[in-house]
Amino acid sequence: MTDMLKRILPTVQKPARYTGGEYNEIKKDLADVRVRVAFCFPDTYEIGMSNLGMQILYSVMNNMDGVWCERVFAPWDDMEQKMLEKGLPLWALESQDPIKDFDMVAFTIGYEMAYTNILNMLKLAKIPLRSSERTGLKGIVFAGGVCAYNPEPIADFIDFFALGEGEEITPQIIALYDRAKEEDWSKERFLEEVSKIPGIYVPAFYTQTYNEDGTISAVNVKNGAPKTITKRIVENLDTAFYPQKMVVPSTEIVHDRANLEVFRGCVRGCRFCQAGFSCRPVRKKHADVLFRQAKDILTSSGHNEITLCSLSTSDYRELKELTDEMIPYCGDHKISLSVPSLRADNFSRELMQKVQTLRKSGLTFAPEAGSQKMRDVINKGVTEEDLMNAVAAAFKSGWNSVKLYFMIGLPFETDEDILAIADLAKKVQYKYYEITGKRGCKVTVSASGFVPKPYTAFQWFAQNDIETLRRKQFLLKDALKVKNITFQYHDAKTSIVEAIFARGDRRLGKVLLTAWQKGARFDGWSDCFSYDRWLESMAECGLDKDFYAARTRGENEVFPWEHVQPAVSRKFLWREWEKAEAQELTHDCRRSTCTGCGVCQKLGVEIVDYKRGEA
Repeated sequence: MTDMLKRILPTVQKPARYTGGEYNEIKKDLADVRVRVAFCFPDTYEIGMSNLGMQILYSVMNNMDGVWCERVFAPWDDMEQKMLEKGLPLWALESQDPIKDFDMVAFTIGYEMAYTNILNMLKLAKIPLRSSERTGLKGIVFAGGVCAYNPEPIADFIDFFALGEGEEITPQIIALYDRAKEEDWSKERFLEEVSKIPGIYVPAFYTQTYNEDGTISAVNVKNGAPKTITKRIVENLDTAFYPQKMVVPSTEIVHDRANLEVFRGCVRGCRFCQAGFSCRPVRKKHADVLFRQAKDILTSSGHNEITLCSLSTSDYRELKELTDEMIPYCGDHKISLSVPSLRADNFSRELMQKVQTLRKSGLTFAPEAGSQKMRDVINKGVTEEDLMNAVAAAFKSGWNSVKLYFMIGLPFETDEDILAIADLAKKVQYKYYEITGKRGCKVTVSASGFVPKPYTAFQWFAQNDIETLRRKQFLLKDALKVKNITFQYHDAKTSIVEAIFARGDRRLGKVLLTAWQKGARFDGWSDCFSYDRWLESMAECGLDKDFYAARTRGENEVFPWEHVQPAVSRKFLWREWEKAEAQELTHDCRRSTCTGCGVCQKLGVEIVDYKRGEA
């Protein structure tokens, strides 16, 4: 640690964010290192260190001979001011070296509102912002994460994107860079070669032309790059790399516990869910593999809590077998076990009673919509009866509070559907009275503004404008003025900006730059976000927010993101959009034949026969 940093740390909040030195961090002798990678998370240490994907890829890269991957997080405002005052460039935690001296700079991006932090971190690192300004092989900037499925709004600033899961593609990227560095390639040659790796998108090799109405007319390709780029997946999770040791944070983080990923993908087909479509197909780990990994992680980290994580944990077929192994182990070692992501239609009272012996946890369900009509529109596949049966089972087992998550602003939604959310919350309270004869059940209702995302059935949808979203929020707020019901909602303005960038094109790069120059940072944090700043930036760049957020797309409109593919069929998504309007359900993959999303066929993966219990 430099003397300058030692002097600065006592003057900022949470200095442990910036020191490194955590248990299980990886340090290497520079004499043995050929490629240095700065692995950046564009938010605070507390959020980034809670990200399981970052922990996995950190270990993947450091498992490579001659490669040293170090972590970098966005400094909070107080630290940024000190860095600017003292001329201190952004550094990596493990070595405390400036990341401008590294070979590669990698970002993982899971949220559009983090885009300004990417620019800010590059600037603080003294790395040129635009890809075109970085002319040499050193300091290559690449990115991955769910936001890579529409990379266009940040394409000007990233040299290339890696699509999909990183365990196999990341070592291929770094091995190629190692060769390029050894043979003294130019940046142009490296980008041409890396674009040949399946799953790699190099924005410089693609240009978009526009129609008079501002929509895209064509995507043009050069330098022999592929016309479309399809994501990479890990087919066998049992044999995939999974770290036995994970870095243990030195200060409290958002999810301060060990995380165990039980499977990837989702058998459901919720029409709003980008992760549900982009992470297909479903691939599971077997219970014996998971139990072994759980013991390794807990032994190496010292955590006293572990969470089973996935998009829908209660859909894991071997959940009973896994928890039958883990609950006695956790009990013997005084470890809490959390099983989130439970669905109301397969809630297991027996499982939760066992988990309760280890830790008294809260109970959360996500009906997403209040009326059955809207739950059918979004293909949630959950009925009011399912929810009431689940909370009844919970109340019989001793719970006296529940959290319910909903969305506001969904397609085909009416005021009656909004008020149905309040009715459902009140029915949950009354169910508690029916079961216990007591009043006082606490219900927390959380409602977020719906943001349409690429590669979902609602990618054609015109988002509600801010006035409509706010009116719906206050309509629900008034309806929930009931004792022991707490209502939480997010600022509608943030949802508008998120929607602009979620479905935006490359022209938004200048808006992003302008907003950042005006001071945009940490836009996912309500106390840092400024809607007026974004409106001013859009106006200065001659772009209309409603064109991106509040416009219904035509069936055959060319989307900015369609040359990068998570492999789900557009025809399938359009059928789902039509079925949403008709309030028709699509069964999940386990209950019948293939639903025709096209992912397994396009990726060359065997189509699982769920009726035989294969997943």
